[in-house]
Amino acid sequence: MLGTGKLNIILGGAPGSGKGTLSDLIVKKYGLQHLSTGDVLRAEIASGSELGREINDIISLGNLVPDAQMIKLLENYLNGVPADCRGVIFDGFPRTVEQARALTIMLASRQMDAYMLDLFAEEDVIMTRLIRRGQTSGRADDNYETIKKRLKIYNDTTKPISDYYVKLHKYFMINSNINPECTFAQIDVILSQLYK
Repeated sequence: MLGTGKLNIILGGAPGSGKGTLSDLIVKKYGLQHLSTGDVLRAEIASGSELGREINDIISLGNLVPDAQMIKLLENYLNGVPADCRGVIFDGFPRTVEQARALTIMLASRQMDAYMLDLFAEEDVIMTRLIRRGQTSGRADDNYETIKKRLKIYNDTTKPISDYYVKLHKYFMINSNINPECTFAQIDVILSQLYK
């Protein structure tokens, strides 16, 4: 089980803001474990379980998985993280204020907390990135209509969690309109201070 003295990072930002790419760069330098909720959800779908089928129906419409299901999946994940892990990057979780509160409680029960790095990119940059990704990866949710819906859900439901972490004094905004290397340089300055 994940223990105390860890660096836990919440990598926030709209779809297409660069969370996956930047997570890889953080993992490479800081040795954190990357928890992509998208990967966790896709694995559940691939398992063919009843929960996986329910999640697939929700995601294929561009909707968010309900809080209770996400919180349970994340708690199961945290319980399986090795004790010698240096920390976790939460990529795609929390996505609602309720999930943020639940994560705070989960981490506090392990004598830990987390800092939010919020990736900001303009909508036209995001649209270009995701349309291009859809053309190369074949991901069904990377089409214009679904992207617009995902961005609306993000702005209405997920973006407010930044206020939650601002109030906790555990919030940093990162400009991700630029290339991944320059974006990571901003993150590196912050993490080098947090992770001494």
